[in-house]
Amino acid sequence: MQQVTKGDTIQVHYHGTLTNGEVFDSSNGRAPLEFEVGSGMVIPGFDNGVLGMKVGDKKTINIPFMEAYGPKQPEMIVEFPKTQFPTDLNPEVGMALTMNNGQGQQFQVIVIEVKDEVVVLDANHALAGQDLTFDLELVSIDTPSKIIMP
Repeated sequence: MQQVTKGDTIQVHYHGTLTNGEVFDSSNGRAPLEFEVGSGMVIPGFDNGVLGMKVGDKKTINIPFMEAYGPKQPEMIVEFPKTQFPTDLNPEVGMALTMNNGQGQQFQVIVIEVKDEVVVLDANHALAGQDLTFDLELVSIDTPSKIIMP
C-alpha cells in the first residue's frame, strides 16, 4: 500500500491541541486539509509527521515549538503610541488587531497591555512558543506522475 512521501499531495483530517488539552484548530465538520508534503505549506513538524502514513492511517504527533511556530520573540512585542490609533478605537487587553507594516503587508497583533500613552502589542504568532499535538487521519494521497521525456 502506498505511503506518503515528499512531493505527494495529501488530504488529512486533523485535530490540534495544546499541551493543556485546549483545542486550537480542527478540520472537524470541514473538508480535510490538502497540501503538498515537503513544500513548506504547513509547519515542519506537521510535514514530517505525515511521512510514511497510508490512506486510512490514524496517528497522534507531538510537535515541539521549534518545529511549529518557533519561540516567542521579544522583539515582536512593541509599544505603539495611543495617538496612532483611530479615535473611536478603545484598545483592551486580549483584543486582536490587524496592523499594516507600511509596505502593504498586514499582520495580526494582540493587545497585551494598555498604558497611559502607549499600547503594548504582541506580533508573535498566537502559537509561538507552544508545543502542539495533532490527531491525524490520512484521507488520500495523490502522487505526482513522473513524465519521462525523450
